[in-house]
Amino acid sequence: MPGVRSTLRARVGPEDAQAFYGRWAALYDVIARRTPGIPSLRKRAAAACRLEPGDTVVEMGCGTGANLPYLREQVGSDGTVIGIDFTGPVLERARELTAEYDNVHVVRGDATRPPLGPLDDDGGSDGDGGTLDAGTDVDALLATFVVGMLEDPAGAVDDWCDLVGPGGHVVLANAARSEAWYAPPVNAVFRAIVVLSTPPTTKLRYENEPHLKLDAKIDAAHTRLRERSAAVADETHVFGVVRLTGGRLE
Repeated sequence: MPGVRSTLRARVGPEDAQAFYGRWAALYDVIARRTPGIPSLRKRAAAACRLEPGDTVVEMGCGTGANLPYLREQVGSDGTVIGIDFTGPVLERARELTAEYDNVHVVRGDATRPPLGPLDDDGGSDGDGGTLDAGTDVDALLATFVVGMLEDPAGAVDDWCDLVGPGGHVVLANAARSEAWYAPPVNAVFRAIVVLSTPPTTKLRYENEPHLKLDAKIDAAHTRLRERSAAVADETHVFGVVRLTGGRLE
């Protein structure tokens, strides 16, 4: 199994980002589960992974675990679901959500450097450490609203594709500016949301607009997935703001 690049970084320092997202974990959990249209989007993203009962699926940047029950529905009781995130308080909420499932493992780690090692009964080794045995076959990988946080999103997609391998599926879902005819008011709201969700949220003006930077990163990630895939499905959701790309790898 190829290693994952160690040179990628979040757009802010890891400690700052963990503190920021940990502080807002409860609010993000409500948004992730209650925003109109988002639950159906998450169900659609899980379906796009083309999973079968008994499969193994990894979610990079699982957050509070909103996608994990949908993924578990796809793989059934004989499959394995592994959620990886780097923020402690966020993961605690994910663990609470999935506590009833013995085949859903939530562990702490960097989505660009997923920790390797055997799973223990708590879904990790040494507390939060291990997630994947080197011999584990990963059938699909899901990443929702994650690539915009990465310094090299296309490079991360390359590594995720290598992790899954030929015949598997990688699915990305991310928010970017809408290209629909009614886009201007939608994009104005989108820009405000991006600014408020960009650590440290104390700036009203930026040298480089966060929403434009986010668009470029998402374009790079989704383009790379299309390049690596033998078959691709592209969709838009939530007023054209959310882009969903699923690829079956060559």
